[in-house]
Amino acid sequence: MSQLDIAEARTKLPELLEIALKGEEVVITQGDRPVAKLLPVAEKPRRQFGSMKDIIWVADDFDEPLRSEFKEYME
Repeated sequence: MSQLDIAEARTKLPELLEIALKGEEVVITQGDRPVAKLLPVAEKPRRQFGSMKDIIWVADDFDEPLRSEFKEYME
């Protein structure tokens, strides 16, 4: 973990971003007090079609309670 004062961080922002992108935390202090932390943004994994197969299922009669109300639309 890198730690540096806010005045130094202003002049080295591009370098600090490179450090954070490599996975290291960068803490910015004001005096002796930590005030900010730079971290890489974690990307969400992309969903893939069929990834919930056998985990989520729909009953064959899931719409049974609605059949009488929507009968005219289903014919």
